[in-house]
Amino acid sequence: MNKALLGTLAALSLSAGAAAHAEAEHTLVFSSWVPPTHNINAQMLPQMIEMIEEATDGRVTGEIRMGIAPPPAQMDLVLDGAVDVAYVFHGYQPGRFVSYKLVELPGVDTTAEAASVAYWNLFENHLAELNEHRGVKVIGLHTHGAGQLHTNTPVSSLADMEGLKLRMPGGVASDVGTALGTTGIQVPAPKVYETLSSNTADGVMMTIDSRQGFRLTEVAPNYFEIPGGFFRGSFAYIMNEDVFADLPQDLQTALEEKVFGEPISRMSGAVWDEGDAFSIQLTKDTDGNTITQASDADIAAFASIVNDIQASVIEEVSAEGIDAAAALASFRSELGVE
Repeated sequence: MNKALLGTLAALSLSAGAAAHAEAEHTLVFSSWVPPTHNINAQMLPQMIEMIEEATDGRVTGEIRMGIAPPPAQMDLVLDGAVDVAYVFHGYQPGRFVSYKLVELPGVDTTAEAASVAYWNLFENHLAELNEHRGVKVIGLHTHGAGQLHTNTPVSSLADMEGLKLRMPGGVASDVGTALGTTGIQVPAPKVYETLSSNTADGVMMTIDSRQGFRLTEVAPNYFEIPGGFFRGSFAYIMNEDVFADLPQDLQTALEEKVFGEPISRMSGAVWDEGDAFSIQLTKDTDGNTITQASDADIAAFASIVNDIQASVIEEVSAEGIDAAAALASFRSELGVE
């Protein structure tokens, strides 16, 4: 495609975007903390805005602003009214959120789309009563695909992980890393490339999609996977309660019925699945990158570790005041897992 045509298409796109904002009665400001090329910015948030526009006949639109604040500050941005909508990764704020760990537990070999829909149902039926997101409106929940291991040196078995310094996202992933004898380093996702390129860490436990989204093919060429992953990260879309309450009732109803809840949870999970597939192919196509699958012996050994972590998580979540075992069983039953 020549430069003139590219310029014309870009101008048309900008004009269409400007027209949509000009016609909208309400523009929601979205905060995002991942790189511009990450699928959250490239697909999830734009698709959510399209869903909002379609549901409200263009009366509500959105504007994405990147890099306003680091990941752990996103909840407070929304609480303070600095932005209208944001997404949080629960593992970055230990103590503030606990129940999400039920969803992060490994041992569930399914798609991010299916897990995200089941997560929303789990929230509505079991977790909402804990009010962990107090002060904001939860409008969607999703998981990324299976979190796997990405390292700068080859790993051929779980035994090879002992002693490695690994960037961990917190939550269940950190529990798993500790059980496997690794040393955890907690660094927000946007700092992962820098952390690995400087050899501050030997690797990272992260979603497969990060091989493209955070350029792990460049700094962690060795990819090791286990069925269902080492964990499955948990996200929430949150909205300022006053901003939602100030919308006309018909727009609130349209958003609740056509966008919020299962629709954007399902969409977000599907985007993760597409990104994971793309990153696997990218890894195969990138010189110097390797893919290693866990052996049957490693899978069996990991299952024992998972059982111990699961028991600990159930105890921790139950202490918050719900029947965590029943909640987990409900979530896994929807996914066809006992």
